[in-house]
Amino acid sequence: MQPQSQAASRSLLSRFTALTDAFAFPLRTSHYLELVNPLWTTHALQAKVVAVWDETADARTITLKPGRNWRSHRPGQHLRVGVPIGGMHYTRTYSISSAPERNDGCFTITVKAINGGRMSHHLVRNIKPGDFLPIGVPQGDFYLPDANPVEPLFITAGSGITPIMSMLRSLVAQERLPDITHIHYAPHAYDVIFGQELAALAAKHPRYQLHLVYTREPGETTAEKRHFSATTLDSVCPDWRTRDTYACGPQGLLDAVESHWRNAGVSRQLHTERFRAQVAAAPSEITSGTVLFANSGVSAASDGVVNLLRLAEDNGLNPPHGCRMGICHGCDAKLKSGCVRDLRTNALLNEVGAIVQICVCAAAGDAELEV
Repeated sequence: MQPQSQAASRSLLSRFTALTDAFAFPLRTSHYLELVNPLWTTHALQAKVVAVWDETADARTITLKPGRNWRSHRPGQHLRVGVPIGGMHYTRTYSISSAPERNDGCFTITVKAINGGRMSHHLVRNIKPGDFLPIGVPQGDFYLPDANPVEPLFITAGSGITPIMSMLRSLVAQERLPDITHIHYAPHAYDVIFGQELAALAAKHPRYQLHLVYTREPGETTAEKRHFSATTLDSVCPDWRTRDTYACGPQGLLDAVESHWRNAGVSRQLHTERFRAQVAAAPSEITSGTVLFANSGVSAASDGVVNLLRLAEDNGLNPPHGCRMGICHGCDAKLKSGCVRDLRTNALLNEVGAIVQICVCAAAGDAELEV
């Protein structure tokens, strides 16, 4: 269907649903359309899984066709994805790995199964074509400016390659690939997500310089010596101080990169994207206690370390949430009594009525929350 025909169809459907909403009260026409095709809904944005592809043994690319009210993304942005597991609804944030220039109306996310990751394991192992997933709209400010940098430096590790892959694919689609140095860390060659595509890109475009760093020798289970270092950086990219740098990966990598750029006085040229909230070192004394989720009448024992959102989920609750990183405030809850600790700063909150981001706060002793 041509874009003009699609727009006309959407306009006709909008007028139809506006008329029939009066007869669907207290629901909306959109709720009934969801029974026919979830992609037709307007009260909630959903996407249909149309394909899956295993990139590595523990990473999968999922191709999604979004429904109405979708808007395209900027390369490097992320979105929220929901999945029902065991009768509960979980939400996580994933980077979009495809370029916005795709002409099939679809986009992709690439998910790596992580240890203890309830949702990542489900997406990598169980999701299949034909499934429907609730999604959010693209967001985030980790993207290349419209006037792209002349000589960007990309530093990635593991699944941190996903937003950068969206940038690379977009630049190739627009035929404006600049001079790029890309350092990517992975345990072994077979762990490199998009490995073949990256190698082909480097072979075809001399301006794209790819440097793969393997952090483990075959058979090793730990990686102590071959992570990010000033020596490696100076060797593969001696002009790094003059480049705009985009880094994405595990907390250890980003902490090291940020420290190095800060010490060099060029932090303004560094852009980072984190998949998890940056937490402070735990205090020497941590107080355990009991958390009462007042609205649900559920009490749970807290060790003072596990965040309140995970504590609630582990005890059978399903509080509203979004990014799980303390950004979107989708999990905000009121503190009724007691004390909680912000895991990012170790600051204590004990004022009755204070708004608590339960995804990045843990109990500091006994606490009661409106959850």
